[in-house]
Amino acid sequence: MVELGPEGPQDLWEVEALYDLCFAPGREALSSYRLREGVAPVADLCLVAREDGIIAGAIRYWPVRVGEARALLLGPVAVHPTHQGEGLGGWLIRESVERARTLGWARVMLVGDAPYYGRFGFARLDKVEMPPPTNPARVLGLALTPGAWDGVAGAVAPAA
Repeated sequence: MVELGPEGPQDLWEVEALYDLCFAPGREALSSYRLREGVAPVADLCLVAREDGIIAGAIRYWPVRVGEARALLLGPVAVHPTHQGEGLGGWLIRESVERARTLGWARVMLVGDAPYYGRFGFARLDKVEMPPPTNPARVLGLALTPGAWDGVAGAVAPAA
């Protein structure tokens, strides 16, 4: 049985190994990683899924600003290849988004595939600018409170 819990300091290297396994080499060169440099993740939202003590999936969130608005940057989220297709990624996303809402966050954004993330309510953010070379069509957001993205525009920057 897969169990979900908070990512702890003891999980760091195992989570990083999962991300290395699931993503292409050079993942740290992506624009979203530049927004994470020197910024601590939002620990209450970083989750790991384990089966029999072995990591099966992980998700992380980072604080960012879009113009003057506070937001969460979701990612990365990864599922071990032996667990892909079981709905684990969806569970990680739904559970963490609900936790973010409960903790009072108003909005979440990510860079990803609209057909996949659209099923969780994410939609394109036309007025939000990720650092280049991000494809603007892949910049997606989800309002955790009604209208949270209304009027929010500008460049995404690390939260101070």
